[in-house]
Amino acid sequence: MSSVNKVILIGNVGSDPEVRYLDRGVAIANFNLATTERGYTMQNGTQVPDKTDWHAIVLWRNLAEWAERFVRKGMKLYVEGKLQTRSWEKEGQIRRKTEVIAENVQILYRPEEYRNLGREDAPTQQPEAPVLPEPEDENIF
Repeated sequence: MSSVNKVILIGNVGSDPEVRYLDRGVAIANFNLATTERGYTMQNGTQVPDKTDWHAIVLWRNLAEWAERFVRKGMKLYVEGKLQTRSWEKEGQIRRKTEVIAENVQILYRPEEYRNLGREDAPTQQPEAPVLPEPEDENIF
């Protein structure tokens, strides 16, 4: 049986996407997405607080360019993709980071200030997902 690497998140954008352009004009966007599990009260009256997790989201090529134009802090997004953990050495220590490589992103809610982003034709969904390249350099993020 083959394996599956699939992530689906619905959460709030923590900051505007940071977009960079690599060699040959390849765009890459990074931002954090917050997902919150609501707190509750146990039968004995103990309060369990909300729990928020932050996820590093990476978008490539057309999807990154789309995010640069339309994704802003505070928006609620649907993100579908795969997990990728990368590692590198810095100052003699091995560092690791787990990221969601997004393949599909949809805007579910825009705060009023971002409703049209200055455009009447602002889409709620990105163009078809691009083919994701393999990173050429492990430290490009």
